[in-house]
Amino acid sequence: MTWLNAISGIRAAGAGDTQAAKALRAACELPMDSEAFAGFYERSARGVWAYLARVSGDAALADDLMQEAFVRFLVAGAPEEGEVACRRYLFRIATNLLRDHWRGTKASSMEGMAEELFVAVDVSGGVEARMVLGPALARLKPREREILWLAHAEGYSHKEIAEIVGVGSPSLRLMLFRARRKMAEMLR
Repeated sequence: MTWLNAISGIRAAGAGDTQAAKALRAACELPMDSEAFAGFYERSARGVWAYLARVSGDAALADDLMQEAFVRFLVAGAPEEGEVACRRYLFRIATNLLRDHWRGTKASSMEGMAEELFVAVDVSGGVEARMVLGPALARLKPREREILWLAHAEGYSHKEIAEIVGVGSPSLRLMLFRARRKMAEMLR
């Protein structure tokens, strides 16, 4: 957790009494103690990385965005409702970071992405499932992959997914229905 140490170092250094230094120190006050955060990280990191890797199709980008999501989560503070709310909040941060990344760069064609990136995470445990689902997932839009992953791999409810991706629950139900139908058509 070198970035956690870096945040602590920035907070401790606080060179100068400038407004910016004071704001930086205040922003870096850690809302979770190190042990609680380490446990939360251990329980959540794999799922967040898998989600980002599946949706983005880029393992290196997933690494970067996952780290940034945890830093922002740590600095922003954990919701008081418990670990489930913390995970939803973390997924929302990760989703927003991914969208910001896509807005900053021109959208690339799905054809140029390596197929291995879509089958790197084996959710069902079967090789046959990866051989069938990987190419089908590759042909879905990023938003469709995003909501399907949250629904089926992470097991979130419609309301939770709507909160994570920032849409209304009725809209999400329709989007999820269409994504499932599109996936079923591709698998036929």
